[in-house]
Amino acid sequence: MKYLHTMVRVTDIDASLAFYCGGLGLKELKRNDYPAGRFTLVFLAAPGDEEAQVELTFNWDPPAEPYGMGRAFGHLAYEVDDIYALCAHLQANGITINRPPRDGRMAFVRSPDLVSVELLQKGAALPPAEPWASMPNTGVW
Repeated sequence: MKYLHTMVRVTDIDASLAFYCGGLGLKELKRNDYPAGRFTLVFLAAPGDEEAQVELTFNWDPPAEPYGMGRAFGHLAYEVDDIYALCAHLQANGITINRPPRDGRMAFVRSPDLVSVELLQKGAALPPAEPWASMPNTGVW
């Protein structure tokens, strides 16, 4: 058995790619348009880790109601080289840090479609640093 990917439905492909690629730094591996089914699949992965993929499913016709997360889905998680630098980059790109990395180890952000993404510091936690150490949570994750 081999893990392939996690699929996430998105309502705005451009906003989603700005978040996942421009913000988090994932790379687009491939994209398939299916005109008969009226949807697009975009496969993303972290640089150097093409085995674990996220599949963005974009239905060309907007849903009648917003997509729900369901009870069983929790979050996507990525190990990062410098959690403070990535959170600063995300903030500079207009992405809210819902749970700041106060402990130098863990943070949460949400995609434009409200998918929670956990960021975990690679190796040992970084020493607590401002503005993160005193930053409150924002919203939910």
